Amino acid sequence: MRMRRGRRTSGIIVETEAYLGIPDRAAHTHGGRRTERNRSMWIDGGHAYVYFIYGMHCCMNVVAGLAEEPVAVLLRALQPDEGVDGMYRRRGAARRDADLCSGPGKLCQALEIDRQLDGVDLVTDDRLFVELLRQRPLPAGAIAAGPRVGVEYAGEWAAEQLRFAIADNPNVSRPRPER
Repeated sequence: MRMRRGRRTSGIIVETEAYLGIPDRAAHTHGGRRTERNRSMWIDGGHAYVYFIYGMHCCMNVVAGLAEEPVAVLLRALQPDEGVDGMYRRRGAARRDADLCSGPGKLCQALEIDRQLDGVDLVTDDRLFVELLRQRPLPAGAIAAGPRVGVEYAGEWAAEQLRFAIADNPNVSRPRPER
């Protein structure tokens, strides 16, 4: 997923949140909002949308729509796979593997994802990319769903079941979504 200084750091995506663009009150593009910060949300799917939040964390989304259709999927958690020693160095507070990438800010810190990677093509770029590991989808019973985290301001959109995780995976962030 991430190559830096000839070292590969990766994980299996185990938790995501969907952001449905213009009508979605929790999306950065709600109402057609265009800013320098969300510029990459408006390009073709398959690109990274990396933004800075709370003055301290980066978060990464995979842009999922066509150009001018600003929808994305926030990567909320990974199950660490490669480069775990480096993840521990970058995430000094982590005491076990499940603490390394169990939240969008932790994930970006562990993989050294920052605003410089905003807009990169996740198919062709060799610094940050998504790889297909499974040819078949997981069975529906293996997926937990729930409301997104930290979007209470979004009215009825806050209750939408747009957060998805592999059920019972120890790397999923809290609060854990239900099956």
